[in-house]
Amino acid sequence: MERMCNVDMFPETVHVETVVLLSQLRQKPDDYIDVDIDVAELEGTSAETKATYEKIKKYVAEHNGGMKVSNLYIAQVKRKCGIELGKNFNLTKSEDSRQPKCPKEKEEAIVEALKAFQMI
Repeated sequence: MERMCNVDMFPETVHVETVVLLSQLRQKPDDYIDVDIDVAELEGTSAETKATYEKIKKYVAEHNGGMKVSNLYIAQVKRKCGIELGKNFNLTKSEDSRQPKCPKEKEEAIVEALKAFQMI
């Protein structure tokens, strides 16, 4: 530990944060490893390979004669395929609300789009 100081980030509470500067003494040149990474060789990150709902809708329409699918149907198929979904903040107030189920032909078109975007 080279230096330490206390910082009162929240003055109206009894808590105090501690900031510490840690340093390794007697470092030698062989304590480090140089790594070269060619970005072109890397596969896309999970965020880059994921398609938005709009991209999925567009793909389905282009490859299935203008078929339209809703966000609800896409979410149902993604959930069925085990793809993690974000939190939905627009939930209905009633507990017994009924949602339409995705028809088989639309489900197949959405699955095809998910495969095309390498999400499944």
